[in-house]
Amino acid sequence: MAELQSLPGPEDPEAALAAVVALRRLAGRLESAAVAEAIGQGWTWAQVGEALGISGQAAHKKFASEVRARRGS
Repeated sequence: MAELQSLPGPEDPEAALAAVVALRRLAGRLESAAVAEAIGQGWTWAQVGEALGISGQAAHKKFASEVRARRGS
């Protein structure tokens, strides 16, 4: 959590917004990798969706092509 304490505050909007963009990108990469790993471990799309707070169909629509690309099929 030490990294979070060094994030800029809203009083420096330029730095804060740049941090928001960087965090969104990091979160997106983590989400994609975790979904691919979950599917690789045999999770269903319904389970993935539940973990993400969305439907299984929405999870499949959002991630299926990326999961296939990561698996090389």
